[in-house]
Amino acid sequence: MYNPNEAKIIRETFHGYDLIPIQDEMLSHREVELVGEVDADSVNALIRQMRYLQREDPKAPVTLYINSPGGNVDSGMALYDVMQAVSCPIRTVCVGLAASMAALLFVSGAERDMLPHSRLMIHDPLIVQTGGSALKLKAVSDDLMETRQIIARVIAEHSGKSMEEILAKTASDSYFRAEEALEFGLADHIITSLADK
Repeated sequence: MYNPNEAKIIRETFHGYDLIPIQDEMLSHREVELVGEVDADSVNALIRQMRYLQREDPKAPVTLYINSPGGNVDSGMALYDVMQAVSCPIRTVCVGLAASMAALLFVSGAERDMLPHSRLMIHDPLIVQTGGSALKLKAVSDDLMETRQIIARVIAEHSGKSMEEILAKTASDSYFRAEEALEFGLADHIITSLADK
């Protein structure tokens, strides 16, 4: 069965032909991707790649392609912090859907590009299934409300909108087509080519 994570390209070298993982080839062009769920594994891989690319050239931009339904808030915020902390600018490109935590990561890019039919979706963090005492439920609720404020503050900072505007939009699932994301300040450009900028 075909596994896209194991996709390889053939490269002719002085040793003959080599099979090279396509992610390695992308990395050599300072391109990384977040595809699928935002979780500890996907985020840790991206953090390692960004740190490596910063060490290689601390000023050259890195392009992060995103097609993700979102996922874990703590993992996503770890990646957000690294994106802000590395010295090389992180250009984000939405190819398909950037939803929930993936939308926050997209919006935080130094330059934010969307393909014409890509979409963003922002919403409040969701509560994971929980049970237990009233005190436990209150602690979970308090943490969720604090996380809601943090996420709204980040999106507001990167979109130029007020906290009130963002909280109104994230109160329910808010979808943005590329033109709407541009108009709302969540994206910078709609692009029709993935050629190097």
